[in-house]
Amino acid sequence: MKTTVVRYQAKPDRAEENQQLVEAVFAELDEREPDGFTYRAFRLDDGVSFIHIVVEHDDVDDPDSLQDVPAFQAFVKGIGDRCDVQPVAVGATILGRYR
Repeated sequence: MKTTVVRYQAKPDRAEENQQLVEAVFAELDEREPDGFTYRAFRLDDGVSFIHIVVEHDDVDDPDSLQDVPAFQAFVKGIGDRCDVQPVAVGATILGRYR
C-alpha cells in the first residue's frame, strides 16, 4: 500500500474556505463511492494547519483515483494562494492500524 501524508498551513483568513473545500471533497466521495483508496483529512487545533492522508490499496484491480474527483481538483487548484506554508507531501509506511 502506498501512503502519502500532506501537511500545510492555510492563511488565517482562508482557513474556513479551505475547510469548506475539503468538506466538498468528502461530500462528493460519499456520492461517488470510489474504490481503491482511503482518504482522511484533519484540521489541527491551531486552526490553520491541515493534514491529509491518502492510502492507496493494492488489492483493487481497477482502483479509482482521488485526483479524478472534480471537487478534489477544485480544492487543489487554488491551494497555493490559500496557504502561508505550502503543502509538503511525503511518503509514509503504515506500522499498524486499529479499525
